[in-house]
Amino acid sequence: MKVFMQKMLIPLLCLFILVFVFLNANNWTDKLATLTLNDPKIIIPSKDEYAKQEDFLFVQNVEDFTPYSKGDLKNIYYTIVNNGWEEFTFYCPSEYTNCLEDVREISNDQDLLTHLNNFVHPFNSFSNVETLISKAGDVTVSIHYFYTSEQIAEITKKVDELYNTLITNDMDDYTKILTIHDYIINNTKYDVERNDSGESTYHSYIAYGPLFEGMATCNGYTDAMALFLEKIGLNNFKIAMTPEDNQNSEGHVWNAVYLDNQWLHLDLTWDDPVSNDGTDYLQHKYFLITTEQLNEIDTSGEVQVLEHQFKKNIYLEMK
Repeated sequence: MKVFMQKMLIPLLCLFILVFVFLNANNWTDKLATLTLNDPKIIIPSKDEYAKQEDFLFVQNVEDFTPYSKGDLKNIYYTIVNNGWEEFTFYCPSEYTNCLEDVREISNDQDLLTHLNNFVHPFNSFSNVETLISKAGDVTVSIHYFYTSEQIAEITKKVDELYNTLITNDMDDYTKILTIHDYIINNTKYDVERNDSGESTYHSYIAYGPLFEGMATCNGYTDAMALFLEKIGLNNFKIAMTPEDNQNSEGHVWNAVYLDNQWLHLDLTWDDPVSNDGTDYLQHKYFLITTEQLNEIDTSGEVQVLEHQFKKNIYLEMK
């Protein structure tokens, strides 16, 4: 009997081990991956043609994609979007113990992601960011971009045509910006329908609306202007005041441009006011002004304008 039990013990033990390994296969795979990914190879794709080379005070391009702080993670997310990558995987090092927690926090912070989005070229701006975190500690970021390749081709052709028609070689940068500013406003109406209901038949939330359909929300005005600022060769970004920043406002976005050694505000939406009788207006109230001038204008009227109360700790150039 003892011999029989001893003979049965080994097969039973082997069976038990096989069952245990099968039930815990995923955990063992993740642990093995963690061990083998101490120095993982990160595949870095090529940047697209719209990637900005300039760094900003709040966000900078990175070449090292191993994060050691929340600031590193913020710059990695920015670089992924700025470079036009649809998908990118990086890894959390073991010494950065809060890395995955910080990744979850950033990936769920829609307000922060919105502000990061404003520092990239319009054609690299995203509509959605998805982050997948594995137990092995690798982080895969997937980007869904606003503009389709077809829209980019059409808009690029239109911007080139308008630029060659409106801009002459003897113009200085100020005059170029003024010419484009006035053209967009004179050929665009504010899309009140989209603003009121969130829906519209026009692509007014991107540059396609003002350039092809004559309709825009603040996003469309700003993207269209940004494309021409890029064409001129001026450093620029978009500034957003989101509802999360100010509960009393629906949010707003406008341009910032570096001209004559200073950063200036440029708001085409507010220079193209909506009238009750349908009359078209062209103003230069918010044309290339300093932050001090912006605050003065917003507080000098009977009603205080809240839409320009941007975060100074993000848009540091405009302090």
